Amino acid sequence: MTAIKHALQRDIFTPNDERLLSIVNVCKAGKKKKNCFLCATVTTERPVQVKVVKVKKSDKGDFYKRQIAWALRDLAVVDAKDAIKENPEFDLHFEKIYKWVASSTAEKNAFISCIWKLNQRYLRKKIDFVNVSSQLLEESVPSGENQSVTGGDEEAVDEYQELNAREEQDIEIMMEGCEYAISNAEAFAERLSRELQVLDGANIQSIMASEKQVNILMKLLDEALKEVDQIELKLSSYEEMLQSVKEQMDQISESNHLIHLSNTNNVKLLSEIEFLVNHMDLAKGHIKALQEGDLSSSRGIEACTNAADALLQCMNVALRPGHDMLLAVEQQQQRFSDLRENFARRLASHLNNVFVQQGHDQSSTLAQHSIELTLPNHHPFHRDLLRYAKLMEWLKSTDYRKYEGLTKNYMDYLSRLYEREIKDFFEVAKIKMTGTTKESKKFATLPRKESAVKQEAESLHGSSGKLTGSTSSLNKLSVQSSGNRRSQSSSLLDMGNMSASDLDVADRARFDKIFEQVLSELEPLCLAEQDFISKFFKLQQHQSMPGTATEAEDTDGGTLSRQHNAGTPLPVSSEKDMIRQMMIKIFRCIEPELNNLIALGDKIDSFNSLYMLVKMSHHVWTAQNVDPASFLSTTLGNVLVTVKRNFDKCISNQIRQMEEVKISKKSKVGILPFVAEFEEFAGLAESIFKNAERRGDLDKAYTKLIRGVFVNVEKVANESQKTPRDVVMMENFHHIFATLSRLKISCLEAEKKEAKQKYTDHLQSYVIYSLGQPLEKLNHFFEGVEARVAQGIREEEVSYQLAFNKQELRKVIKEYPGKEVKKGLDNLYKKVDKHLCEEENLLQVVWHSMQDEFIRQYKHFEGLIARCYPGSGVTMEFTIQDILDYCSSIAQSH
Repeated sequence: MTAIKHALQRDIFTPNDERLLSIVNVCKAGKKKKNCFLCATVTTERPVQVKVVKVKKSDKGDFYKRQIAWALRDLAVVDAKDAIKENPEFDLHFEKIYKWVASSTAEKNAFISCIWKLNQRYLRKKIDFVNVSSQLLEESVPSGENQSVTGGDEEAVDEYQELNAREEQDIEIMMEGCEYAISNAEAFAERLSRELQVLDGANIQSIMASEKQVNILMKLLDEALKEVDQIELKLSSYEEMLQSVKEQMDQISESNHLIHLSNTNNVKLLSEIEFLVNHMDLAKGHIKALQEGDLSSSRGIEACTNAADALLQCMNVALRPGHDMLLAVEQQQQRFSDLRENFARRLASHLNNVFVQQGHDQSSTLAQHSIELTLPNHHPFHRDLLRYAKLMEWLKSTDYRKYEGLTKNYMDYLSRLYEREIKDFFEVAKIKMTGTTKESKKFATLPRKESAVKQEAESLHGSSGKLTGSTSSLNKLSVQSSGNRRSQSSSLLDMGNMSASDLDVADRARFDKIFEQVLSELEPLCLAEQDFISKFFKLQQHQSMPGTATEAEDTDGGTLSRQHNAGTPLPVSSEKDMIRQMMIKIFRCIEPELNNLIALGDKIDSFNSLYMLVKMSHHVWTAQNVDPASFLSTTLGNVLVTVKRNFDKCISNQIRQMEEVKISKKSKVGILPFVAEFEEFAGLAESIFKNAERRGDLDKAYTKLIRGVFVNVEKVANESQKTPRDVVMMENFHHIFATLSRLKISCLEAEKKEAKQKYTDHLQSYVIYSLGQPLEKLNHFFEGVEARVAQGIREEEVSYQLAFNKQELRKVIKEYPGKEVKKGLDNLYKKVDKHLCEEENLLQVVWHSMQDEFIRQYKHFEGLIARCYPGSGVTMEFTIQDILDYCSSIAQSH
């Protein structure tokens, strides 16, 4: 067992700075015998830790390994099973009960005794030893099996020690002196015992011989004991003194702890107080600014803005846990709330007054701007109000109800102001369009009622916070009731009232200029107001914001939003939508006024729809490039739909009037009016739509109109009684072809080719029909000849036919001398001259074609004579040159 103990100490415990005090070979009770060792150990370093370690031999059996360790303080009970009879079984109660069977009762008792001594020395908690003999717990454990655990650090460890070289040499000399030292160990041991007794006796004799020295030594020991007693007395007194010092130090330590705790609490309290003072203390200057600050001066506005921001910071400070339970904090918060409420009320009242005053100043220059066809500039008004933009942002974040009330007040008042300005502006535009100077002068002298402004100012201070009261508007002039107003409505095909020569080009140019000026004045007005609204009401960021839930209403009355809940405001869709809704409310009169102006322009002259379509398309395109969803873009887009509808209606009316055209039965048709009007329309449209954005609309209109022109030209030609159909078709399609060739309209290239083809076809048809058979009898004769040839008679045999012999041919030829031919051509020229109109100037073209046709017939007759009557010597009495001379002289004579 000693060798095992030595091996365990060396291999397992020494590397862990532990000493092995006791060991027992055990196995678990009730299981197969798998031996292991329970070891009681202490650490070599302080504080000393006592453990019970389970060590098991490895499976290979060549070394030991540490399996599990328990701290002795965790041991609750040691049960030896039987205190009287010897029993190798025992239990150790740690967190659970471990049952062991020792290899011998002696090892078990030695291990339990060691556990008891370790418990007595190192543990305050005493282990409960059950069924253990009291003698075992008091007597010492034999030195061979265990270590005594006494006071101090003098534990005796019976450990194996190797012999040094000298001891080995002495033992070898001793064994060499005794031959049987190895063969008879007992005899050798007895000999060594006898020699040891001899040496002990010699030692005793030597001690007795030195009695005097012993007495002296004893005396010295007595004196040393006395000194020890005195030292112990002094140590006891010192210990008593130190005990009192310890108590005083404990008191001082406790006092220091309380002082430190108090200081810590004071520092924390000071930190909390400084936090509250720094974050919830509003300067007196800020309080005075909020209560009495001048909101009409720039310096006062700046002071109030800074004070409002400081107040908002104080109110929004994130309080720490428990701060809201302090009375001072509650009182300060209430004070801040009162300041906020009073300042918000004062700010809202002042801004309402500013709205009224600025509107009054704006109204004073309204008549002058209206006479000049310009809208008043609101830039000074916006510039003055933008000084309050930061305060509006503060009001929006702190008191949304008042912010919303100001928004509604602004919209209500500005909508009435803009309505007066815009309606007066459009009245002047209508007057200028119709050219009635009397009405313009009358408008300039219209009186203004100052009481209206006063009434509006008083309405701003109502209990509801909304602008109420009646609006004093300008006296309206009715353009339709003007006595000098032109009532004519020029249409492209208004055949009964006016022609192209009646259209006043100067009036159209003036209308175009006025309409462009109207749009140019409205566009910056709307953009400036929208920019101001976004900046003043802080709506420029396109994101969801806290506010009242809104539902859009129609622009003719109703508020911008309807509040669903009187408490916390609900969110609206976006600030961008809110800007658009505000613009709709403020400028609700723009769209109807534009539509009225467009209707008037269309009534004055239907050609104006072309100007309006181009101008309105350009402004819509410009507005959409800035912001496709803006109020201006949407409104102009809606008006553009109306303009486009009027344009389409104009085209439809023109086509309808083409279908309704009636021609005179007693006069020549000539160039149809709608053909001439199409030329005028196309020329004007090309000048208006040059580089326009809506060129596609004009191309579609061209296609519809040209189809209508083609169809109705043919219809009129079919109905014509005085003028031949071919003449009507030839002249009008020639005019159409000339127009399209001159204007070079790319979308009508196919129609241009078609018009040329129709003109050519009907020219040829008319020439053949009108020329007919100028040599009638000769023509009938040769028709008979051709009939005989067609029946199968050879051409050279036709002269043998009785009715077609040479004598009959000569008779027919003699009936058409040159004089008769010239007379027939002269009558034909007069007939053609009666059919053709002068404005198209196609007489010479038609006469030249007839000349060519006559020469063709002449050549045909000569060919038949040459083939059917060869060698007869029969010829016509006039030549081709004679025909050319006749035609030329006839044309010159007329």
